[in-house]
Amino acid sequence: MRGWTSATARWDSGFFSAPPGGTFEGPGLRGEVLAGGGDWTLFRPDGVMTLDVRLTLHTHDDALLHMTYGGRWVTPPDLRADMADADKRHQVDPARYYFRTNPLFETGANRYAWLNDIVCVGSGYLVEGGIAYKVSQVV
Repeated sequence: MRGWTSATARWDSGFFSAPPGGTFEGPGLRGEVLAGGGDWTLFRPDGVMTLDVRLTLHTHDDALLHMTYGGRWVTPPDLRADMADADKRHQVDPARYYFRTNPLFETGANRYAWLNDIVCVGSGYLVEGGIAYKVSQVV
């Protein structure tokens, strides 16, 4: 790994970035994604991205949750130019690429302790200005 010169460090097969933050909302859970954390993305020779993300979530009622997820983002070669274009990428139909994650949570907050014992799957998709996920518990 080469020395870091900013919030984003690039090397031969991937990059690291500090996610800028965001929001989340679902049944019984809502709040903000705190800025920081880490997003380690590696590019395989076939163009597939392997994801390793760690975030801190701050709930509306002041609990902190640690969220980690791995995943795969597979973009067919014919979509790569549009996906690289910031003005076009959010217009690409998510059914045309594969972007899946496996979120896990940890917390010491009693009201959210149930998150410590579940496994989730997520489906990512591009929106204007960023990325969004639909996350569901595996039952």
